Amino acid sequence: MFVMICHLVVCDLLGATAVLPRLMMHFLMGQKKISYLPAIAQGFCVHTYGVAMQTILGVMAVDRYVAVCEPLRYHSIMTSARLHSCCAVAWIVALLLIAVLFSFHMNVPLCGHILQHVYCTNRIIMNLACTPTPMNDIYGLAMTWFVSTGMFIIIAFSYIRILAAALKQGRTDSSIRTKAFQTCASHLVVYVFYEIASLIIIVSYRFPSATKNMKKFLSILFIIVPPAINPIIYGLVSKDLRSSIIKRFSTRTARKNRLFVPQ
Repeated sequence: MFVMICHLVVCDLLGATAVLPRLMMHFLMGQKKISYLPAIAQGFCVHTYGVAMQTILGVMAVDRYVAVCEPLRYHSIMTSARLHSCCAVAWIVALLLIAVLFSFHMNVPLCGHILQHVYCTNRIIMNLACTPTPMNDIYGLAMTWFVSTGMFIIIAFSYIRILAAALKQGRTDSSIRTKAFQTCASHLVVYVFYEIASLIIIVSYRFPSATKNMKKFLSILFIIVPPAINPIIYGLVSKDLRSSIIKRFSTRTARKNRLFVPQ
């Protein structure tokens, strides 16, 4: 689980660092220009963050399914090599899908130069094209449907099996059911938060009544909220992380108190 949390952190850093530093330059220095290649790189990183987040959460769901439903065989099924292979596949799938998406930008003439957004995305850049880009639109919708639906099926199947196994085993020992739910709660909460943030953005862009400032604000929340909430969720739910943080802060507090003990 900790290995996959590390991959999740890297994914969060990818999305946040692709947008926030340049966004801070826009606000603090008034520098609101970006050249073509950095715009493509930023859009590539943002879309990779969105897809990789879902694929990594899908791999984590499979890992939790094996841990709860096959606890005695977990270490033989989810070996270290297989674990790293699954994480690598999650990243490779995301990178390949987004690479194909941005390959449509090659040889596309751009007539506009004003991006009506706070950061670059595939759709925002392609809106500047001189001619319609139907292949980009079709592939983008197909990719979004494939990734979102596929990961939802994997996660739903895993949690249905986990719920059934936890209820079955919990009839004899309630602690087993409690431990299973605690193990999977953090992952499920992260997935729900991410899907809600994604759904809000998708819905806002489908309603013409939504103002541009509202769309920009929601897009910023999509980049800021999940990376900010994920460490808190895993830190509070994971017993090992929580006890380590409490121990570290308790040690520092004790050291400070010893400095001010009157003699």
